Amino acid sequence: MTNGPAIALKDVHLSLGEKAGRVHILKGIDLTIDHGTAVGLVGPSGSGKSTLLMVMAGLERADSGLVQVVGSELGPLSEDELARFRGSNVGIIFQSFHLVPNMTALENVAVPLELSGDRAAFDKAKLELEAVGLGHRLHHYPAQMSGGEQQRVAVARALVVDPKILIADEPTGNLDENTGSQIVDLMFKAQKKRGTTLVLVTHDPALARKCDRMIRVRSGEIEEDVSDVRSAGAEASA
Repeated sequence: MTNGPAIALKDVHLSLGEKAGRVHILKGIDLTIDHGTAVGLVGPSGSGKSTLLMVMAGLERADSGLVQVVGSELGPLSEDELARFRGSNVGIIFQSFHLVPNMTALENVAVPLELSGDRAAFDKAKLELEAVGLGHRLHHYPAQMSGGEQQRVAVARALVVDPKILIADEPTGNLDENTGSQIVDLMFKAQKKRGTTLVLVTHDPALARKCDRMIRVRSGEIEEDVSDVRSAGAEASA
């Protein structure tokens, strides 16, 4: 395991948009996340929490400040270097699945391994799909699967590279309560089994309380940082 924290951000600023329409999204974020921790990012719409998540994943570049993930500083990396870094270190689960429609479940999951030149890509993808309960859907296309099944494929794709960091942006946002609960269980079981660092954005307080730590973001700043969320939630409901 890499020495130091899994994720370290220091005085991170990010603005998006052009000229008069440019908006200061992240305002001096300081944040450290330990290895193997589950962290929930919460806050109102437009607070900057999803942008913060994308900065951690290397999908958005900070304008200034330090962004260090599993020991690598992301700022100096080229786009190709960033892509390679994500491919071997970061698994990403999106709200809207982001599956390739003309690829089967097996092909979708194998993609990140194929891109890295792994000759066992399809064998590993098959095992990962079986692990999320989709061994019978290997050769089905996204349109032939339910929303919950598609998100299971997305979870398998995120985990197949055995990432050190698992990023999830509203992973249950497009699912009904029961299906969403199943996806949550899958993510947390995988996170604990592999010792992965999990960072997720959610509007669901119950999901946030499953994390070890909850960070509330408002207007591009960290408003509150609560450790041992499960204990805090238990005390509040007692």
